[in-house]
Amino acid sequence: MPIHSIDQASVHSDDKSPSISESEYMKRGLHCVHGKTTEKSGYSPLDHYRSILKDVLEEGLQSEQLLIRSYGRSFSGFAAKLTEKEQQKIANMEGIVSVFPSVTLKLQTTRSWDFMGFVENVNRVHTVESNTIIGLIDTGVWPESDSFNDEGFGPPPKKWKGVCNGGTNFTCNNKIIGARYYLNPQFIDIVNSTRDTIGHGTHTSSTAAGNQVNHVSLFNGLAEGNARGAVPLSRIAVYKVCWSGGGCPSHAVMAAFDDAISDGVDIISVSLGFASALNYTQDATAIGAFHAMQHGILTSNSAGNNGPSPFSTASVAPWMISVAASTIDRQFVDKVVLGDNTTLTGNAIINGFDLKGKMFPLIAAYQAVDLNSCSIEDGRKCVYDCLLAYKIKGKIVLCENATIIDASESVIDVAGVIISQETPFTDYALNFPLPVSLVNISQGEKIISYINTTKNPKATIMKSEAVRDFSAPTVSSFSSRGPNLITSDILKPDITAPGVEIFAAWSPVGLLSEFRSDVRSGKYNIITGTSMACPHVSGVAAYVKTFHPHWSPSAIKSALMTTASPMNVTRNPDREFAYGAGHLNPMKAIDPGLVYETFEDDYVKMLCSIGYTSEKIKLITGNTSTSSCPPNFKGTAKDLNYPSMAIVISSIVKKEATFFRTVTNVGLANSSYKATVTSPSEMAVSVEPNVLSFNSLNERQSFVVKVLVKASTQQEVISASLVWSDGVHKVRSPIVVYYGKK
Repeated sequence: MPIHSIDQASVHSDDKSPSISESEYMKRGLHCVHGKTTEKSGYSPLDHYRSILKDVLEEGLQSEQLLIRSYGRSFSGFAAKLTEKEQQKIANMEGIVSVFPSVTLKLQTTRSWDFMGFVENVNRVHTVESNTIIGLIDTGVWPESDSFNDEGFGPPPKKWKGVCNGGTNFTCNNKIIGARYYLNPQFIDIVNSTRDTIGHGTHTSSTAAGNQVNHVSLFNGLAEGNARGAVPLSRIAVYKVCWSGGGCPSHAVMAAFDDAISDGVDIISVSLGFASALNYTQDATAIGAFHAMQHGILTSNSAGNNGPSPFSTASVAPWMISVAASTIDRQFVDKVVLGDNTTLTGNAIINGFDLKGKMFPLIAAYQAVDLNSCSIEDGRKCVYDCLLAYKIKGKIVLCENATIIDASESVIDVAGVIISQETPFTDYALNFPLPVSLVNISQGEKIISYINTTKNPKATIMKSEAVRDFSAPTVSSFSSRGPNLITSDILKPDITAPGVEIFAAWSPVGLLSEFRSDVRSGKYNIITGTSMACPHVSGVAAYVKTFHPHWSPSAIKSALMTTASPMNVTRNPDREFAYGAGHLNPMKAIDPGLVYETFEDDYVKMLCSIGYTSEKIKLITGNTSTSSCPPNFKGTAKDLNYPSMAIVISSIVKKEATFFRTVTNVGLANSSYKATVTSPSEMAVSVEPNVLSFNSLNERQSFVVKVLVKASTQQEVISASLVWSDGVHKVRSPIVVYYGKK
């Protein structure tokens, strides 16, 4: 599994030293300590970090109170509150690589774009971008949002053939130029409108193409800055297929694809999917995306939120780009201050409530159990309907080893909730309709001890703070993984992009959290999912198209994949099955040098190679002249001219594989590219020829990659990379060999 950042602000210890005061704690700076990785038998990173701190702290101070975060599952290191003298001592210790300050940030709301180096003043082809149209298949949009204001926009592009069929109380403008909705007949009481009542579609639309809106934030201060999409000058066409309580029926998705293609959109963004991969003939998104590809339109699709299990990605069709979700360099922490000034730092909650430091009575849930209906143990966990309302009213309640759902439903009319869990520290934060902090069991035990030894226990919960996450980008635990369940020799997902705690526009009538008890509203929200990663790729695909209007969908896809930034393998143990070709790099994607182009007949041959008959293929492609399998065709899926290379083998023995690829020169007319392979000792890779010379643009050259997996290997997944470089461009493709069944 990918690394989880684990809060260690107050880990349980036998150390009986007095607690550090709030003033002393606040004087200290938060520092990150980066050390060398140790893999000795019995080695405990956490014990090692505690030992380091105890060696440098002044007498009487507890290391557990100052250790904020452990990074033991990725690079070796931790974050702690240190004085300048203490951090200098640690920096001089053996095995310490570096010690550097962790800055509390007032980040821009679209931190994800800046994180990728895609700043506000990037070079743009303004006229072309204004003529670019992104089609969003989602929950609709809130048209009055400032992200979709049409001030300064001219009329829709002449190529636009769509309509504004927005329905009840919906008006298009020169930013939102098209709107359609597709009712689910099972839910006849739904309002006939493209208006977004959920928030999801507004969020994805503004991430991809929203206007720049300055000085906005969540809950008066969280993630304060400027909101913007990748291509703010572009136009939006909205296709509402998802309904509150009605889901996203396949037929509506198919209809939306059909309309979007005919309307003349340039890119289609689909932040939805099935629970698991389906046969291509049953996958509405795959079928719709194939037709889009036939008309020169690239479809970007979210990989799914069913990770980290293998084979969990539902987006597997090679003619669309499948997007995983990764973190950005911002995360939220939530502090609890007890009446004795002990401060505990939790996270995984976006807490927008400001109690202004006011102390409230503190009670453990087991002290308020209704013993007529529940056990003490259920009461500790805040199981629904187990607590006596009059005992917890107006207090902060500690729920031990509780689920967030139980805690949210059981606590009524309280001042706040502290939830302790065995392993609470996920790699993404949830919004919550009450002041909440999520702490670990050791911190929970410290709170219980304080409650049991104090006459009038009190506490307050601080508003969330944004801090720098130096481990980013890391693929999130929820992001769906490969291998590809339908076509094992096509690597999926294709790429990863920011999808964790993304700030964007929201529907003011949509819930700000997952809890129906939440009555708050807002014009913006911070949410997480591969749904948030997908429009990042959609927007960058549109950005690339503004520089190369005539590029095919596969050329744009190749540009995004081959220029992606390599990911850290130790932080992402699922490797390419988590992140595909790597992390989205917008600025490099506009000038990839070489592209792998794939055409309709190539995809048809791939379908033939995995056993699809001509009749089945026509269910996907339509009744076209290219939909028949060639006589006696013997190709394989790995022969598809794809930007990545993958093959499944039936056993870990000596195994050879050959990949045939062709690249098109889109860089410098006269150029020469040399192949460089990076591979582990278990894999031998050769490239023939290893130099490609071009004399003109759009010239095509072919090469062969031969892979030999050695019989001695015990690994189930082995990966390498091939980079073609002319000294200016680096065109990178992952090569993955894994054990399994086709």
